[in-house]
Amino acid sequence: MTTSTFSGTAPAAAAPAAVVERPVETKRSLRSVRRSDVLALVGAAVGAVSCTSLLFFRLAPFSGKLGFVVVAYLLFLGFYALLVSRDEAGPVVRDRLAAAVSHSLAFVLLLAMVVVIGYTLWRGKDAWSHANFFTEDMRRTGPLDPLDVGGIAHAAVGTLEQIALALVVTVPLGLTCAVFLLEARGRLARLVRMLTEAMTALPSIVAGLFVYAMLIVSHVVERSGLAASIAISVMMLPIVIRAADVVLRLVPGNLKEASLALGASRWRTVWHVVLPTARSGLTTAVILGTARGIGETSPVLLTAGYATAMNANPLQDPMTSLPLATFQLVKSSQPEMIARGFGAAATLLAIVLVLFVVARVIGGKPPGQLSKRAQKRAARASERDARRFTIEAVHQLVSEDTNRRSA
Repeated sequence: MTTSTFSGTAPAAAAPAAVVERPVETKRSLRSVRRSDVLALVGAAVGAVSCTSLLFFRLAPFSGKLGFVVVAYLLFLGFYALLVSRDEAGPVVRDRLAAAVSHSLAFVLLLAMVVVIGYTLWRGKDAWSHANFFTEDMRRTGPLDPLDVGGIAHAAVGTLEQIALALVVTVPLGLTCAVFLLEARGRLARLVRMLTEAMTALPSIVAGLFVYAMLIVSHVVERSGLAASIAISVMMLPIVIRAADVVLRLVPGNLKEASLALGASRWRTVWHVVLPTARSGLTTAVILGTARGIGETSPVLLTAGYATAMNANPLQDPMTSLPLATFQLVKSSQPEMIARGFGAAATLLAIVLVLFVVARVIGGKPPGQLSKRAQKRAARASERDARRFTIEAVHQLVSEDTNRRSA
């Protein structure tokens, strides 16, 4: 007979473990736009328009297109938040609502830009349809002459000459000042930055009055394209400095530290590392300044005067620009003169577009993205460096062998 080696009561039989059923996981959609998002937008838009129509035309004595749009937009935001809240949590609802507001504002700005540009091109098409509009001036053109007489060649030449002279002054000074603000420290740098930020909001008429009082009244220069370019430079300079300063500060610090660690001076680091790296952004800064200066009217009116004849000499006699010609032509009561004014404005838009494209081509691609021409140029430079290193190594070996034999 066997006895148990354990004392006490026998353990109770273990109960079977309950089977835990896991919920079936649904596949999560990784698409940025889901069907529910589209349905929420469409439903909110339809509901907002329907409720606004009912409110304006049936329930309340409201009227006006602007009021209809405002009420419909507010109802759309409310309905959209309500529909999204049925499927998402509070933070997601707020995020979607903020996204809807930002996208709608961006759409309004884009629509305004399209309307302004389209209206200008549409009103200027009558003048653009005549070839003489781009080859003749207004010297022999009266207010009642048809569109096949006269043009804006004198204003286009004046605009190009004035902006070219302004860029000759603004680009070196603006980039140099931006580099100074980047590299220099102390009270002078803070003062220059403060003055630059203050001059960014300088009214254009003040710049024109400054040049008029300092240079024209004192007979240093007369009313001419040169005086207008100086006034335009005053307007462009703070824009270029501020934008270039922001771009240069985005250059990674380890690039400059690596250049300095290799023994390069601060000047060589700025010239060979900082400026090439920020070339695309600096081009954008120049474009912003050019866009500010090329459309100025009041400084040109005070400093360059107004002329209807061609004047290609910027050092003397009045010179007309496209914004000034547009301003003078649209003031007329004759449809032909108004059409010429809108044609001049459309030509100004085309010139700005061409300058923008040229600047982007000159600026090249962003840092780290070399064009094919730049890649070939870098490959040729590497080959030259390799040949130079090989020649120097051979010369060093020959020199060491000569010294060993002579010893």
